[in-house]
This record gives sequence, C-alpha cells and structure tokens, in this order.
Amino acid sequence: MKQAPPYASITWTGDSLGAMQILDQTELPLNQVMRSLGSVEEVHEAIVALRVRGAPAIGIAAAYGVIVALRDSIRNRCATAEAAQVAVRACDYLATSRPTAVNLFWALDRMRRIVQGNSAAASAVELGNLLLREARLIHDEDRSMCHAIGEYGASLFEDGFGILTHCNTGGLATSEYGTALATILTAHAAGKRIQVYADETRPLLQGARLTMWELQQYGVPSTLICDSMAAQVMREGRIQAVIVGADRITARGDTANKIGTYSVAIAARHHGIPFYVAAPTSTFDLSILHGDQIPIEQRKSEEITHGLGRRTAPEGCIVYNPAFDVTPAELITAIVTERGIIHPVEEDRVRAMVGKGSA
Repeated sequence: MKQAPPYASITWTGDSLGAMQILDQTELPLNQVMRSLGSVEEVHEAIVALRVRGAPAIGIAAAYGVIVALRDSIRNRCATAEAAQVAVRACDYLATSRPTAVNLFWALDRMRRIVQGNSAAASAVELGNLLLREARLIHDEDRSMCHAIGEYGASLFEDGFGILTHCNTGGLATSEYGTALATILTAHAAGKRIQVYADETRPLLQGARLTMWELQQYGVPSTLICDSMAAQVMREGRIQAVIVGADRITARGDTANKIGTYSVAIAARHHGIPFYVAAPTSTFDLSILHGDQIPIEQRKSEEITHGLGRRTAPEGCIVYNPAFDVTPAELITAIVTERGIIHPVEEDRVRAMVGKGSA
C-alpha cells in the first residue's frame, strides 16, 4: 500500500491569478522551504539555480511560469492578442533556462499551441484560464505517468535486491513519486525487501542531499556512497540492479542523464548487472538519433571550485563542468516508461513505444 506523498515539489493554488510555490531544493536536506514565485523572472531563476530541478518538474514549473507571466495582462483585462504576445515571449524566455532536459521544451510547446489555437479567446482572462487548464493537465499527466512507471519498473526487482541509483529521480524531480525512484518506492510498498545504494552525485550532491532525504521520508532501507565507490560496491556483490532517470532520450535509446551516469553504466556492464533507465515518453526526443546530438549544459565553475560554499580548488584553475553525460543504448538493459518496458533498447522498439500513445 503506497503512502501519500509527504511533500510536493510544485503547487499552484487558485485561478489564473493564483499562487505558484516550489519546494526549494537548494535548502534541502536541512530546511524544507516552500518558495513563492511571483514573476516569470523568478521562475527562470529557480530553474537555472536548481531550486526546482528534474526534467519533468522543470517542464511543469515552466508551464505554470507562463501563467505567472500573464498576471498583469489578466489583471488589466488586456486584449487577447496582447496577452498572447506576452505568453509567447514567456515561453521563449523560459526555454533559455536549461538546454538539455527535453521536458522543458515539450511543456512549453504545449503552452504555445494553446496560445496559437485560441486567438479568438474573448480576453486575457479567458486565455489565462485555458493556459492554466493545460498546465494543470501537464501536472496531472505526470502524476499518472510516475505511478505507471513505478508499477512497470517494480516488476524488475526481486525480493532481496540491492539497487543502485544515481542523482535524484523522486517526487522532487517530478510531480509525485518520481521515475526511477518510483520503481523503488513501488517495490518497497509491495513488501519487497530491497536495499538502495544512492550515489552522492557530485558536484552538487543531489543523491546525498535529495535522494537520501526522499528515501528517509518513505522509510526505504538505504545507504549513501561516494560516486567513486559504485564499482567497488558492485564488485562486493551488493548490487543486483541499477536504475536511473533521464533528461533526454534519443530515437535509438541513447540517454542523457546527470554526469556520472555513463561511468555507472560501464561498471554495471563489466559486473554483469542490469542497467535500467526510467523516464516518461515526454523525455524522448525522436527528432534526434544519436546521443552526440544532445545539447549538454555547461554549468558554472564555482560548482566545482567552491564545494559546499567554500573554496576547495586553487584560484585560477581551469574547470570543465558538463551537467550531463550520455549513456549509449548498447549499455542500457531496458527503458521503463509509463506505457511499458522497452527491451531490448533498439530504435524500432523505441519508436513503437513512444508513438503508440500518439493521436
């Protein structure tokens, strides 16, 4: 029996003039702070600064951010055409926040289509209501997808499994329960005796700060390890499966995820351990075939040179800080989606699974 989620990553209360709040992930695990976002600039900053993060959650936040941008137009009862221009500009602006997570662009494209398809709306108020309905639909759909991913993925784990995960893929990164973490939570709720090993996930420690915090909220047996310990823990026989999330998946199944994932996949292959990816179909980008076509976000050097807020590297050192790496399809045992499991990971199977829910 699944317990109710003990927290929400993103909330919207009220009508199109309502309030948007996020659980500020930069404050975790020490403080649980709900932060109100009152302007599109604040939404943009929250995404860039990782106050809200995780591909699905970024998409949801951006969708609500378009409504936030429309507030003045709604209050002033502007003409529909003027409000539409504001909404489109907001979509364009929010799309510049982070380049790798495809859910961001997927959600904003849906919001643009609402604007384009409702030029005859009576006013900014009506357009705002239509956009809010779409944003709520994106939010609700993600909840359903998370639960479905959890059910499919939990079937991959046997009683007594040790499961390694990297970065954060729970309710903080989505609407509820998560992607890879949803499979773990579902298995735990079903009574399977599992032991989770969470990589700390350098340089920003999403595994240590966020995944361990989430696992504790649900009472899942879990152990934190350094990223560099993963291969040794596999060698000791503690790991029977690896499952991670994704920020973008190509048509052939190459998967971009938090930096360090590729190394884990190589270690898993060497030790004969299945390596699974869990992601909703909205994370697939069928317009590209190979992983080298995925844009990789480069982050500020201070994330490495100033670990935990203090300088940990000499001044003037050159820093390379890609936020993601790409795991090629041949290292992935299966991809778990809300529509089923893709196995083996091949282009025809990816296109068949992702396309089967299309109109």
